[in-house]
Amino acid sequence: MHKFLFKHIDNSGLIVFRIIFGLLCFLEAFGAIFTGWIRRTLIEPKFTFSFIGFEWLQPLPGDWMYAYYAVMGIFGLFIMLGYKYRLSVLMFAVMWTGTYLMQKSSYNNHYYLLMLLSFLMVFFPANRYASIDVKLNPSLKSNSMPSWCKWFFVLQLFILYSYASAAKFYPDWLDGTVMKILMRSKADFYVVGELLQEEIVHYVLAYGGILFDGLIIPLLLIKQTRKYAFFASIFFHLFNSFIFHIGIFPYMSLAFSLFFFEPKTIKNIFFKRKIYYNDNAVIVPKYSTVLLSVFSIYFIIQIALPLRHHFFEDDVLWTEEGHRLSWRMMLRAKSGRTNYKVVDANTGREIPIRLIDYLTRKQQRSASTKPDVIWQFAQHLKHDFANKGIPVKVYVNAFIRVNGKPRKQLIDPKVDLANEEWHHFKHHKWILPSQ
Repeated sequence: MHKFLFKHIDNSGLIVFRIIFGLLCFLEAFGAIFTGWIRRTLIEPKFTFSFIGFEWLQPLPGDWMYAYYAVMGIFGLFIMLGYKYRLSVLMFAVMWTGTYLMQKSSYNNHYYLLMLLSFLMVFFPANRYASIDVKLNPSLKSNSMPSWCKWFFVLQLFILYSYASAAKFYPDWLDGTVMKILMRSKADFYVVGELLQEEIVHYVLAYGGILFDGLIIPLLLIKQTRKYAFFASIFFHLFNSFIFHIGIFPYMSLAFSLFFFEPKTIKNIFFKRKIYYNDNAVIVPKYSTVLLSVFSIYFIIQIALPLRHHFFEDDVLWTEEGHRLSWRMMLRAKSGRTNYKVVDANTGREIPIRLIDYLTRKQQRSASTKPDVIWQFAQHLKHDFANKGIPVKVYVNAFIRVNGKPRKQLIDPKVDLANEEWHHFKHHKWILPSQ
């Protein structure tokens, strides 16, 4: 194990990945500013739906979130340049995690991946070449890295893609229903809009997604299929970028390919003057046991988290329990009609409310279809009226449609959600059965 993980190999792939990773962090931060994402998601809402347990984590007041993201973007630039690398990537990780946890109306598995990578990159010696840190301190310079740096990425990606593929094995995906719904909103796309409405295309995309996610990592690892898998990856990720507009993730996924090609190939493409490291020396650090223990625990958690929905009652597509942090990407389409009934606990008088007075349109969609967000909004109403000196009960009458199927009642309308507790590892009985 030590020989496999601590054998030193050329570090060209990691260095190039650091540069691309930092550039993408920079673009993600400033892209959020200039596309209006910050305004829509963090400034216009009166409050945000944070991850449960992090309600105290809310956006900075006024326009300060623009400054927050600008600073985060600068740290991304520092990562790219390799300037005070470990501090820069740690600060980016902390700031990105803050924005990730403070809102989930724009929840995205790709945001979760960026959070993980940001913290993990702190431990990688990615500033040992082609960096300002090396210019300032030449003793840092190195042409090699331990093999675990490569295999960490490979294993992380294998877990991600394997779960993404396995999650697609359910009827609505296999019969093309989900892809048909997803493509419906793309009908006005230039040139390809009409083509995307064809049934055969829906099946090609549905089964192509299963095959790509399930096979891409093994095919990239095999030398004979690596080149073809890489070209397939380029097509797949650029298609996703064009059709689904999912930010930097397709380009970061392509950057991961650096760890599958021979280091000498990467070195010859990007660093022609760099001395290629080929000594294969095994250097076991004093902290090897701690490192292996920490990474083992990390990967056990990564394998376990996506499985947790199997331990909840009912279907995760309906309850959303165990959906997040599990690489379940673009698997369902939900719509709903939800009514919140607020009742004065002292008098029994119903207090009329309008969602538009509390929530943005995007937040309204989440508060109409997702049980955890529905519960959170009931809690918000409870606290809002408590501040006015009025104790209230909150009842919810929600009917939702999953993947185009007939609407069904989601929440028990007789349960006062304002006085229900949230359980992270237990099914909530006020979520009505899907069948």
